[in-house]
Amino acid sequence: MDEDARRRHSSSFGAAATAYAEHRPDYARAALRWALEPAPGARVLDLGAGTGKLTATLAEVGDDVTAVEPDPAMLAELRRTLPGVRALSGSAEAIPLPDASVDAVVAGNAMHWFDMAVAGPETARVLAPVGVLAGLWNVVDDRVDWVAGLAAVSGSAAIGPRDTPASWRAATATMHLPTTGEARFGSPEQAEFPHGQRRTADSLVATLATRAGMLVMPERERMQTLDRIRAYLASRPETADGEFTLPMLTCVLRVRRL
Repeated sequence: MDEDARRRHSSSFGAAATAYAEHRPDYARAALRWALEPAPGARVLDLGAGTGKLTATLAEVGDDVTAVEPDPAMLAELRRTLPGVRALSGSAEAIPLPDASVDAVVAGNAMHWFDMAVAGPETARVLAPVGVLAGLWNVVDDRVDWVAGLAAVSGSAAIGPRDTPASWRAATATMHLPTTGEARFGSPEQAEFPHGQRRTADSLVATLATRAGMLVMPERERMQTLDRIRAYLASRPETADGEFTLPMLTCVLRVRRL
C-alpha cells in the first residue's frame, strides 16, 4: 500500500465511529497481560486508541491509562463511553505527553497505520527506560473451515493483510522498528492468544463493514460485497441461525525499549 492509500485507509474510521464502537471486538485479556508483563510500571498509553476498545480492557484491569487518538469522531466516542479515562487528541507521530512519562505503549489494530520512521523515535521519547511497546491485532482463525470460507468470500478489503494468523505473522515479522538515535528497541517477540466474539450473521456483516478497505470502497461494490458475505453466512450451518462464536486470536507483537 502506498503512502496516499495508507493515509486514506487510516483516516476512514471516523465516519463509522458509532458502528466501530458497537461491533468491533475487545481484546483477549491474556494477550494484554503478556504484552505488559515486562513493563516497569502501570502507566500505559493506548496509542491510536480509536473508540476505546483496548482502552476499556486496560481500565478494567486497573492500569493507569492515557488514550491518544487523532480522529475527532473516534475520540468523541471514546470520551462518551469512557468518561473516566484521560483521552487526548494526538497521533503516533506527535504524542502529547512528556518524555519518559509512560511504562508501556500499546496499540490495538493500529500500529500498521503508523509512520514508524517518525512514530518509533516519538514512542521511544515517551517511554520510560526498559519500557514496552506492543501492538495487538484481533485476527479471524481461518484454520476453522467455515472461517476460511468466509475469508475467501469476503475478499481482502474485509479480511486482508494481518487479519488471519499466517498473514499477521508474516506482516509483523517485517515491521522493523528504527534502531538509531533514541529509538532503540530490542528484538521483537510474537505471541497468539485464543479469543472469540459472539455474533449473529447480521452483526458479523456489520463488523466487517467497519474494516478500512470496506469503508473506502465505492458504495455499489461495498453493498455487493456485504450481500455476498450475508449469503455465505446464510448457507453455513454454523452461522445460519441465531448467535455463534466467531473464532479469533488476539496476536501480539512486543518489543522492549533499550
